[in-house]
Amino acid sequence: MNESAHHSLRGTALLNDPAFNRGTAFTGEERRAYGLEGLLPPQIETLDRQAERALRHLDAKPTDLERYIYLSALVDRNETLFYKVLMSDPARFVPIVYAPTLGEACKAFSHIYRRPRGMYLSLEMKGRLAEVLRNWPVADVRFICVTTGGRILGLGDIGANGMGIPIGKLQLYTACAAVPPQTTLPIQLDIGTTNAALRADPLYLGLRREPPPQAELDAFVAEFVDAVQEVFPACCIHFEDWKGTDAIRYLEQYRERVLCYNDDIQGTASVTLAGLITALRIKDEKLSDQTFLFLGAGSSALGTSDLLVKAMQAEGLSQAEARARITMMDVRGLVEPSRTDLSDEQRRYAHTAEPTRDLPATIRRVRPSVLIGVSTAGGAFTREVVSLMAEINVRPVIFPLSIPHAECTAEQAYAWSDGRALYAAGVPFPQVTRGEAVFRPGQANNFYIFPGLGLATYATRPRLMTDALIIEAAHALADQVDVTAQARGMLYPPQSQILEVQITSACRLAEYIFESGMAQVDRPADIRSWIEGMTYSPAYDLAD
Repeated sequence: MNESAHHSLRGTALLNDPAFNRGTAFTGEERRAYGLEGLLPPQIETLDRQAERALRHLDAKPTDLERYIYLSALVDRNETLFYKVLMSDPARFVPIVYAPTLGEACKAFSHIYRRPRGMYLSLEMKGRLAEVLRNWPVADVRFICVTTGGRILGLGDIGANGMGIPIGKLQLYTACAAVPPQTTLPIQLDIGTTNAALRADPLYLGLRREPPPQAELDAFVAEFVDAVQEVFPACCIHFEDWKGTDAIRYLEQYRERVLCYNDDIQGTASVTLAGLITALRIKDEKLSDQTFLFLGAGSSALGTSDLLVKAMQAEGLSQAEARARITMMDVRGLVEPSRTDLSDEQRRYAHTAEPTRDLPATIRRVRPSVLIGVSTAGGAFTREVVSLMAEINVRPVIFPLSIPHAECTAEQAYAWSDGRALYAAGVPFPQVTRGEAVFRPGQANNFYIFPGLGLATYATRPRLMTDALIIEAAHALADQVDVTAQARGMLYPPQSQILEVQITSACRLAEYIFESGMAQVDRPADIRSWIEGMTYSPAYDLAD
């Protein structure tokens, strides 16, 4: 506890503050000093003993949604204990506090709501956003994860129910990269929702109105961005799960003005590039020699494609040559010039071809070496699709990245490719055994990128988040998959080592930021020791 907490928090107020509450770990002396005598059972426990009890509770829960609800209640009463549990086994708990369980939690968010976390800024507050932001009790906020709930994990527009996403994302900053949790702030920009069923739900917690016209929304977002610069000048704005057209527009509008990042666009692109780098090391091929087919042409596909183009340009291709290697399809069919519904960003990848909605026919024509799914259409990579990829390629690269339902499972990909697929999905799949062979599918999840990027940003305070930095994040991750892991078909490091992986990535990114002249702090002699000294560790400070 800090000094002000010693004087201002006592008794039940202290027990109800998750940042300072230690529960049964308060010592006898602390119980007397802070008016806690009689308010706690007499046994004084260690943090490890408390974590043991919490893990037993979690083991007894029948579903991951129930585990999510328990963990949400835990962080509301004892933040230190929550992170102790989360960081004890990231491979187990990340899928609970984030995808895929978080999708189920968000659908039910208004129904399982317990107490407020983060901030809710609604259209009704326009003109006063800076004033409202000052209600947050922490002055030095470094990361705001903000959503409108407009496109959540393949669930579409779920409005204020999307608040679970920024909460979960920021928890991963801490669980996966030890970013101090007090520096993070989840925000729901409540602009209404197009979801009529939610607006009619008596328990729905958000504004019961349609979203505003684009001009009004743009003005509201501009006020929000300006308010953040005023109230939290060292803050990075992490845009998350906005409607695709809004996501692209706001990233382009603000990326050269303020420190900001869109995880759906840039994080997905970076983790996909990292997996491709590893896959191509296994194949002993260059990125610039590949042909890519995307199922899905939204913000994730476009952001990934734009980053791939820059990476291929770094290998010597022209921009036009790199773009020619990327083909896209979406729910309306092939992205080609005769379509009148394409955005300017999509037109960059509209190559002359006959219109079609036939994915297998497009595979036969394009002959892609890499198939990427960002369609939200679970099961779209059928036996015919995967078999065709395996017919064209000795080692087909198949990345069904949609969350929560992948375009094909790992077992399907390996079975339909005779075990030759290099596979990563957006959701986790267990290892697959076929005969004597054991396959370890990768999870191309953004938690391999944004926490380490966040830790590097927290340490170095760069002015902007550049594409070159996002590409460097991909290489920093891929370089941690050694030859032994590659031989087993692994495209990403083990999730059990995520904290070490992310700190290593953060050190490399910090070095890159210093060398690029983007940092706003002095370079230390030993970057790793410097960064490790800033990291959060879930422990009760016995010095207080």
